[in-house]
Amino acid sequence: MNRASAISRRTLLTRAAAVAAVSPFTVPAASARGDSAQATPNILLFTVDDMGGDSPGCFGGRADLTPAIDRLHRQGASFHRAHVPVAICQPSRSAMLTGRYPHRNGAEGFEPIRDDVPVLNDLLRPRGYLTGILGKAGHLTPVERFAWDLRADPADLGMGRNPARYAEAATTLFERAKAEGRPFFLMANAEDPHRPYHGSAAEQIGFTPEQRATMATPSRVYGPGEATVPGYLPDLPGIRQELSEYLSSARRADDTLAAVLAALETAGLASSTIVIFMSDNGIAVPYAKANCYQHSTRTPLIIRWPGTTRPGHADHRHFVSTMDLFPLLCRAAGAQVPDGLDGRDLTPLLDGGSQTGRDSITTVFHQSASDTRYDMRGVHGPRWSYVWNAWSDGQATYQAENMSGLTWRAMVTAAATDPAVAERVTFYQHRVPEELYDLAQDPHALHNLAQDTRPETVAVLTAKRAALDTWLRDTGDPIRDRYPWRP
Repeated sequence: MNRASAISRRTLLTRAAAVAAVSPFTVPAASARGDSAQATPNILLFTVDDMGGDSPGCFGGRADLTPAIDRLHRQGASFHRAHVPVAICQPSRSAMLTGRYPHRNGAEGFEPIRDDVPVLNDLLRPRGYLTGILGKAGHLTPVERFAWDLRADPADLGMGRNPARYAEAATTLFERAKAEGRPFFLMANAEDPHRPYHGSAAEQIGFTPEQRATMATPSRVYGPGEATVPGYLPDLPGIRQELSEYLSSARRADDTLAAVLAALETAGLASSTIVIFMSDNGIAVPYAKANCYQHSTRTPLIIRWPGTTRPGHADHRHFVSTMDLFPLLCRAAGAQVPDGLDGRDLTPLLDGGSQTGRDSITTVFHQSASDTRYDMRGVHGPRWSYVWNAWSDGQATYQAENMSGLTWRAMVTAAATDPAVAERVTFYQHRVPEELYDLAQDPHALHNLAQDTRPETVAVLTAKRAALDTWLRDTGDPIRDRYPWRP
């Protein structure tokens, strides 16, 4: 079968069973450690790139979009108020694998993690873990700090867009772990649904014919008529076109998850493996990725831990952060949990328990992929969402990767004749220092109430300002002295 052809779920299962015998991926040799039974669990952390928190069917998206994610949702515990701390790829991943906010681990943008900050691999290695990463290795730096036993880069994985290649690489690590009787930590990072999207003109420009030949066709391809435009964007033909391409890429991300999970089953390791699924940030469109809105950082977090999670449990109450995975995985592995973390172990929530102090979440943004500073901080609760745009001074203009696709171009074109779209375009480029949204009445954050004079709104704004100032102080945020509303 051509690698670029559509791959059925049955084919993925068959392929995963066979790749253990013949695989192009190699791992440095090490002595075997006897029986494959382990006292500590394996860890499979599967991430997707730029998938919106409400895109999977089980999180409110199209019912036919993500069958593998939906199946995992039924098998594990899901968190519907989960957020990444920062809505851009490398800082998000660095925060997750250090358990610390970017300004506390050194990786505010595309910088390396500070040498004095422990990374997850530092804690797992002494516990005997075999480690591997599929894609995105360069988004965790310094790369040598992580000392991966297996590393497959996008070119090894069909430009990060070929499910069968992921299954092959994963199987290589699974088989070595079995042979040596060691637990493994595999971080499998799909490039999908990051731009360029499947079937787009940008895909033709962004990849050579040889590269495109290694990429798989999604098992389901969507058209513009099947796309639902998020409420924070105007409904325009160009936006529907781009979102349909996004859906096709999201489906291929789901195909990749299916392939890796099939390989795990075939290796006989599913019952001893913690499986975690998440996205590193929201969709790469205006008002989502690279911002501090609640839909910028919301992530579809699922954890399946056999014997610990309650199958099908959906937590709609607690706000959790992907930084919380760091202490959870340290404890699961029997490793010492370092001091100074921002993440909190969420193990009590896995079977339907509760934890105090999870009624809101604070998110950050520091700089774009082009290293331009746009400092933002957000405080989000069940009803109210507050954003401080420290960069907004009436003159600075925001520019980020989320404006590079069809969506932004469609908005700019429509703004010439549509005053409502023109207002959204201008606001996005310049913002205002404070934004406050009542999500109960305005779930897409369209109507800023920061200047509202009604007593209830003023009281909420005052409380949000106090909460953010306390957070700025407690986390040692270096821009606290610029916050105008300190007590």
